[in-house]
Amino acid sequence: MTIRLPRPIFDADASAGGLGGLPEWDLSDLYAAPDAPELARDLAELERACAAFAADYEGRLATLDAKGMLGCIHRHERIEALAGRIMSYAGLRYYQNTTDAGRAKFLSDCQDRVTEFTTPLVFFSLEFNRIEDAAYTALFSANDAIARYRPAFDRMRAMKPYQLSDELERFLHDQSTVGASAWNKLFDETMAGLSFTVPGEPEALNLEATLNLLSEPERPRREAAAHALAGVFSSNIKLFARVHNTLAKEKEIEDRWRRMPTPQTGRHLSNDVEPEVVEALRNAVVAAYPKLSHRYYALKAKWLGLDRLQVWDRNAPLPMEEKRVIGWAEARATVLDAYASFAPEMADLAAPFFDRGWIDAGVRPGKAPGAFAHPTVTEVHPYVMLNYLGKPRDVMTLAHELGHGVHQRLAAPQGEMLASTPLTLAETASVFGEMLTFRRLLAGATTPAERKILLAGKVEDMINTVVRQIAFYDFECKLHAARREGELTPEDLGQLWMSVQGESLGPAFEFMSGYETFWAYIPHFVHSPFYVYAYAFGDGLVNALYAAYEEGLPDFQAKYFDMLKAGGSKHHGALLAPFGLDASKPSFWDKGLSMIAGMIDELEAMEA
Repeated sequence: MTIRLPRPIFDADASAGGLGGLPEWDLSDLYAAPDAPELARDLAELERACAAFAADYEGRLATLDAKGMLGCIHRHERIEALAGRIMSYAGLRYYQNTTDAGRAKFLSDCQDRVTEFTTPLVFFSLEFNRIEDAAYTALFSANDAIARYRPAFDRMRAMKPYQLSDELERFLHDQSTVGASAWNKLFDETMAGLSFTVPGEPEALNLEATLNLLSEPERPRREAAAHALAGVFSSNIKLFARVHNTLAKEKEIEDRWRRMPTPQTGRHLSNDVEPEVVEALRNAVVAAYPKLSHRYYALKAKWLGLDRLQVWDRNAPLPMEEKRVIGWAEARATVLDAYASFAPEMADLAAPFFDRGWIDAGVRPGKAPGAFAHPTVTEVHPYVMLNYLGKPRDVMTLAHELGHGVHQRLAAPQGEMLASTPLTLAETASVFGEMLTFRRLLAGATTPAERKILLAGKVEDMINTVVRQIAFYDFECKLHAARREGELTPEDLGQLWMSVQGESLGPAFEFMSGYETFWAYIPHFVHSPFYVYAYAFGDGLVNALYAAYEEGLPDFQAKYFDMLKAGGSKHHGALLAPFGLDASKPSFWDKGLSMIAGMIDELEAMEA
């Protein structure tokens, strides 16, 4: 039984910066309040349903016929929906203000109770995986109604070689609330509570606002922000090193007991992707560093009139780029128009997020940094979190998270067991939404300078999505390998971080003292080990998809919607087949990387 929490990976006067009114979540579609009678009712029903499920099915799964197993599955899905609704409400409410002790307590109390209630369900996957292969195949071939669930159970059975005894699995389930989950909350609350004093700024800033300064046009402001980040990270580095050491060691212990061959195995299994496919992606990106990031940043240094770039120049706007704040209304229109130009249905699916309280966009104290789209449960709808500050990248983040939201809405009819998409395809709709928005803006460019700014911005976003995320993946691989040899000091972690930064960003950069601490704020390392390659996977996939779209593949829109509607009901190979694509071939990744290289070619040609 998986307890789902939203992933994070400050609404002072929202109109003050010219943004217009920014929306906040209305969580009443989940529950009206923490003391709502419906929440108490659902907790009681969850406890009853879990106990009844265990009483009816424990020790009997192998004896069920197709009709009996289908009834069992439907009951399990109902339990997932109850637990998912409760934890979604508690988690989303917490991420609105992670420094509020009452919200933190409410989340922990809900998590404790849901964990306690669902402990009797631990038998389900363990006992199911003991069903003989022949009986399993016959059971899920009996009729279409049960056959549709086979992909979910195939993924479950992929864990069969690595499952522990029933007693140990129950123990791991019970102690989960004081294991990784507790360290995750410590990380979130610490990050949300950090305060950065940046010279020249009128008041202390939180993490999101300080990171935002790194894309300001004034170089001294960017430099001051970078040093402020390094200073605060350094002051807290022992805590962040403790979080990473503990989580990596906990993972190593569990992986060892499960006899997982590598630290990445669990992620690959949950993503339903073959290790060799991920390795082909990683190798293709690393081999492309010279023709992508190294080449682009050499160009950027020239544009900025610098011999070498510093880390605070990485996301700097171009000198000819006009500084302006993009209001919320303009951001909404930009993204919805781009979606509608591809398919009116896509804009129709995205529009309710703006109108019904499904987006929380403002920046305010205590709010979790970053952005995410959380699907909640299939009988409700997703919620999107942003920290919107009116930058062009914020518009792209809106397009990205709404892509997730559209995907989650389309997949919801699959039901609780099949709606969730493996991470390898979970980033497809989000990155595609960004691409649609970029292409819409590029088509409207009226001058060479405007086209150059748009192209450079997109190249930077793609480098951040592909090159930077694969460098993150390599850092995690090195971290987990090194932790198996012993405790890592903050200096050890910094050395691992710098080893991938220099390789990925290239010779155009020199690195300030203090940048070796910047691993500390990346939430994915804490919340979802090895998640990051999904971004590169999604970008490469979308580049290949978009090439097929531009080439006029017949019925592309219909095929695209069918892919999103499938959720987790099909393997990536089956989902990509209608587009003539195969992610297992190295040429697939080269094609996607060539699109980025082609944009850099055009930027270089503009300099000739």
